[in-house]
Amino acid sequence: MNHLDNPSIAGFLAGKSEHTLSLFHHFVTEFEDMGTLSLHPTKTMIAIDNGQKRIAWITQLGKNFIHVVFPFKEPFYDNLCFQKVGQVPGSNQFNHHFRMLRKEDLNEEVRKFMRIALDGQ
Repeated sequence: MNHLDNPSIAGFLAGKSEHTLSLFHHFVTEFEDMGTLSLHPTKTMIAIDNGQKRIAWITQLGKNFIHVVFPFKEPFYDNLCFQKVGQVPGSNQFNHHFRMLRKEDLNEEVRKFMRIALDGQ
């Protein structure tokens, strides 16, 4: 799917570096290869939905990276891929922050958490 066809998503991607665009497309394509999902632009980020709920958010498209937040019901502290894990105050949601600087950053460990998100953990 070409996400530039969606005008709302195209607005998020406008003016981004070729590197950042390639990271965005790589991440989304890898995620789509695992299962059905859709992208929903909000005012400040792009939400990723598995048909039942929001399973991740692309919160930042930087000059040379993308930043993705995975909300899980439990913290996964024992990993090398998340730069931060934090509980949302007053809830049982733990946001896991992943910063992708290179396509290679999307490794098997990250794919494991993408699958957990898709399966609705």
